[in-house]
Amino acid sequence: MAEHDIGPGPLPSFSGTGTPVQSRDRHTHPRRSRRARTKAALLAACLGALGAIGTAPSSAQSPPVGGPPPGHPARFVPGPCPQTPEPVPGRCGFLEVPENRERPTGRTIRLAVAIIPAASKTPAADPVVFMEGGPGGDAFGAIPFLIDSDVNRDRDLIVVAQRGTLHSQPNLACPEMDRFNATAVGLRYDAPSTGQGLVRAAKECRDRLTAEGNDLTAYNTIENAADFAALRKALGIKKWNVYGYSYGTDLGLTYLRRHPQGIRSLAIDSVVPPQIVSLPWAWDSAQEGINAIFAACKAQTACKSRYPELSRTLTEQVRRLEANPLTLTVPPPGGGTPVKVVLDGGTLVNLLVANGRLVPAVDVPAALYELADGNPERLARAQAAGATPAIGEFAHGLTHSVACAEWAPGFSKRDVLKAGRQAFPGWPDSVLAHAPQLPFEHDLCRVWNVPDRTAVQRVATHSKVPALIITGTFDAKTGASWGPFTGRTLPRSTAVVIPGITHWVVPQEPCAASVLRSFLARPTAPDTGCVPEVEPKPFTIIP
Repeated sequence: MAEHDIGPGPLPSFSGTGTPVQSRDRHTHPRRSRRARTKAALLAACLGALGAIGTAPSSAQSPPVGGPPPGHPARFVPGPCPQTPEPVPGRCGFLEVPENRERPTGRTIRLAVAIIPAASKTPAADPVVFMEGGPGGDAFGAIPFLIDSDVNRDRDLIVVAQRGTLHSQPNLACPEMDRFNATAVGLRYDAPSTGQGLVRAAKECRDRLTAEGNDLTAYNTIENAADFAALRKALGIKKWNVYGYSYGTDLGLTYLRRHPQGIRSLAIDSVVPPQIVSLPWAWDSAQEGINAIFAACKAQTACKSRYPELSRTLTEQVRRLEANPLTLTVPPPGGGTPVKVVLDGGTLVNLLVANGRLVPAVDVPAALYELADGNPERLARAQAAGATPAIGEFAHGLTHSVACAEWAPGFSKRDVLKAGRQAFPGWPDSVLAHAPQLPFEHDLCRVWNVPDRTAVQRVATHSKVPALIITGTFDAKTGASWGPFTGRTLPRSTAVVIPGITHWVVPQEPCAASVLRSFLARPTAPDTGCVPEVEPKPFTIIP
């Protein structure tokens, strides 16, 4: 989810990953080390997923003006690139499309598009189009990490700000939710009063967005996929390659299912299968990712010796914190004024499910044993990161329009609790009653009030288009096993599982980036030879 990479602190969004825009033209700017870039990128990605980023300028939230008359085909209009901290290294424009294709005489919306040229002097004719996670993430913020992974080495790279997200018009940001989430780092994660505050903020956002004329029923994955199909035609591209991560894999699979024309290949990274994704499903992925971290520790002699009982320790600490939460005042990770944070059982779990953005996977065993020894500082500072959001950048409006129409329906609160009990026996029901990263979602969806779309969306994709499926074993948002599972209906797919990597694999692991580049060159025969050589990094060993 994030992305599913899906508020701050204790109230994260499911899979969103709104990374900060740090665009860097590789031809004119020095390049930071991959490790430094990735650390900063994925910390910011988590903050996006936590809903800790989010107000675009007010003009970006206003209903768009101009565009083709209602009912006319989509069109691409060249224009200036959005203002970002560093210039977008390419040319830009807007795709103008109907807001709701079921109402062809309705209004037109605009999606920001960037076209980044290939690094090669002799690029291939088929570009790569990128699908951001979230739902609701900032696609333009991913540009530096796509370039650093050489996704545009031999092909132009097309980046689209999905409908409702930052730089598109309208932007369905919810500063009301961002501000609540910033305070929620100092509240109990699963207290009814916390849920009431979250739902109240969501209702305030929904009421404002609808009063501005936005049709929230139109912000769904099928309309989103149709936008990409329209863009390919509007740009006159005969064939292109699709690369998406987290929610972008749900979107990419939906796009392949409904608009297969013109898709040369599909690469999906950290997989959210549209036929499977639901609130209970989040517990399965959390169990898989956390258990993989523990197993990797056990396989390293020093880690096994220092942290011999990780599963038991985690259960003990979840139960202890849920019964007796800790309240601390600590500075955020980047420094600054100390803030009040509360660590309870649900907070601990969601810090782990945040996939290394706030607590790196290599630090998880150390953090748990420090906590057990009476030192919660590492976890408390991670929690404090959510207290200083950039308001209005993450599109919670798209997040919940998708989640409430496509992920929540068909499963009750009891189903979520049952899945949690199966994944983590012995944990308190108050923790297990909330899907990781989407707490109180059933209550929120009652006020968000969009129709159930599962009949048309919760469908497997069957296709012979060549596909690459990349997952990471430490991914607690989208469990690694769901990659090969998705490949069962993609007979020309190659599935690779990268050890020791969390959510959004390619920017973190050079081998995965290499596999992706080879796949783009030869979709039916990618070079996966580096994968067996990848091993989890050594875990942090405390005295």
